[in-house]
Amino acid sequence: MAEIKIVITGAVGAGKTTAIGSISEIPVVSTDVAASDAVSAFKASTTVAMDYGELTLDDGSKLRIYGTPGQERFSFMWDILATGALGFVILVNHSSPTALADLDFYIKRFRKSIDESTMAVGVTHIGDNLSSMAKYYDYMNSQHLPYPIFPVDARKAADVRLMVEAMASMIIYE
Repeated sequence: MAEIKIVITGAVGAGKTTAIGSISEIPVVSTDVAASDAVSAFKASTTVAMDYGELTLDDGSKLRIYGTPGQERFSFMWDILATGALGFVILVNHSSPTALADLDFYIKRFRKSIDESTMAVGVTHIGDNLSSMAKYYDYMNSQHLPYPIFPVDARKAADVRLMVEAMASMIIYE
């Protein structure tokens, strides 16, 4: 039985806390507090340190899932959480006008860690508009990043589980 540390990161509102909550087998350890800045205009709370959950895979491997804060002012936690991670999930909020820029930012910010491990991309808030996924595939291809991309409803355990299990398979069977 393997223990695998993964990190879910992305911009504020991408669905990190929700995704972890939808698949965790334990009560999520959360550091959400009432939003007191510009974030409060679209979200009541925000993560200030991390979220943590666990998921046991069919083969008995245990995923230890850490979610980063989305706000850059809490970015000191990003390197702490990235230490020892074997995989990264970058969640991108498709409804954001800066979705591709956000993806680019998080890939660049975690690039060294990603190069030493693996990653997957989850596109949230896309609904049934799956033809819009093309821009993410095009971006990843243009950057020569051969990682899987998933449309994900962070509230649906099946969507999130498929994404993290695919990434875990890349780690386990490398």
